[in-house]
Amino acid sequence: MRYHCVQFKYFINIVASPPKIDLVDIMSEYSKKQKVVGLIFGGLIFLVGVPSILAVISTSSDKKLNLPHLIPEPFNLVVAIIFITLGLLLVAWSGFVQLRIGKGTPVPVVPTQRLVTTGPYALCRNPMLLGTVIYYLGIGFWINSLSAVIITALFLLCSAVYIKLVEEKELEARFGKEYEEYKRKVPFLIPRLRKVK
Repeated sequence: MRYHCVQFKYFINIVASPPKIDLVDIMSEYSKKQKVVGLIFGGLIFLVGVPSILAVISTSSDKKLNLPHLIPEPFNLVVAIIFITLGLLLVAWSGFVQLRIGKGTPVPVVPTQRLVTTGPYALCRNPMLLGTVIYYLGIGFWINSLSAVIITALFLLCSAVYIKLVEEKELEARFGKEYEEYKRKVPFLIPRLRKVK
């Protein structure tokens, strides 16, 4: 009986005043395995899964709604190759910079440990999203689907709302004034053609 009372008091003490855990300290460095798993997981979802779903939904929607093609064929393939290539290059560049400089990945479960402000992140705060949207538009041009472009625009809108309401608040909490200054100087999504002083 006495043993159970001691256990209960210990439990109450932990619940009443839980130990302080510094998540930044715990997650200061990820192993290579964690980073690779994060990149593979994110890549499979956003570069294979979402485009596959986009293609299936948009082609069936176009047929049901009798929507016209975006661009006369075969010009759609030329535009698609340009968009897909530019989008994937921007996604790869952004991911590489997050991995090398930020010491993390674009995947939220293995986030960067340092604020990344160089490379594509000097052009806009969300080059990964920009590259992904360009890539999805390329998929839309490839299948020549108007509804794919509309769905991609909705994806962009939902992503922007999430970034503004959740991700930016988290970055402000993690990086403080450094992020606020970066946010003030660098545009959200569309890169500036000239530097702001």
